[in-house]
Amino acid sequence: MSGVVSHSDLPDGSVVLTLIIDNSEPVEVGAFVRAFTSLAKEYQETFEKKGLDGRAEIFITQVRSGSIVADLVPLVATAFPVVVSHAAQVDQAIDFVAKWGSRITTLASGLVPEGMSKSDLRTFAGAVEAIARDPNASSIIEVATFEDGKREIKAAFRFSTAQARVVEKTIEGEFKRLEQDSDKTHHRKLMYFTRSDITNAPIDRRSGEKAVIPEISQNSLPIIYASDLAEERIKYEIRESQENIFKKGFSVDVSVQYRGDRPLAYRIIEVHQIFDLPDDDDEP
Repeated sequence: MSGVVSHSDLPDGSVVLTLIIDNSEPVEVGAFVRAFTSLAKEYQETFEKKGLDGRAEIFITQVRSGSIVADLVPLVATAFPVVVSHAAQVDQAIDFVAKWGSRITTLASGLVPEGMSKSDLRTFAGAVEAIARDPNASSIIEVATFEDGKREIKAAFRFSTAQARVVEKTIEGEFKRLEQDSDKTHHRKLMYFTRSDITNAPIDRRSGEKAVIPEISQNSLPIIYASDLAEERIKYEIRESQENIFKKGFSVDVSVQYRGDRPLAYRIIEVHQIFDLPDDDDEP
């Protein structure tokens, strides 16, 4: 957010997002700020995912008494030497409101949208906080355009106190689940290396190695050592053994670091056994 402008400063064709908080009790300033900044953050990240650069900005135009109304004006800059058309800006804003509404609706049903990260969860917790704290409130997100000084609504999404409170409970439950998954130890899982590194890494910091644990993920993920003993046993195989580390299997106890439902790294707790992997041409 970079400044304050008025509607009279907006050129014809301007696309505006409006955040309305219809409250029955005074709104705590911090909760309102989090509602506003959550919307702004999510909108800017949506720009970046569509190839629009990070310089896209959002300006407050006004906050009126009574119901709290804040207008957000996206100033679109692209990574290409072209101007984003008015129609494209309208479509982008409508798509954003549809996605925003879909995510809140899903969370309000008690489910977590696929691919939601911890950062996303924090964003939506901030978005609903002011409404959840009020016994009879609602929030509306609108897309509007201005032509000849007239405001025309193109799309809108509304949610209520009841929905906001379910969203909060869903997000709280998901954070607890992620913490439990992160703390959960997987015992005696087969691991094999896809990248090795002879140097030591600080305990509980990512090393230079990557490995696959097929029972958890088919992706090659970074390795973190939880103890000196686990690291030294594996480093011996890398530094001293005359055999190829990439043809070795390791039976390990491991916990997993996640972002949302996506595993990010393996934390090796204990190495139980090291053995030769079968060659590709061996009979099963």
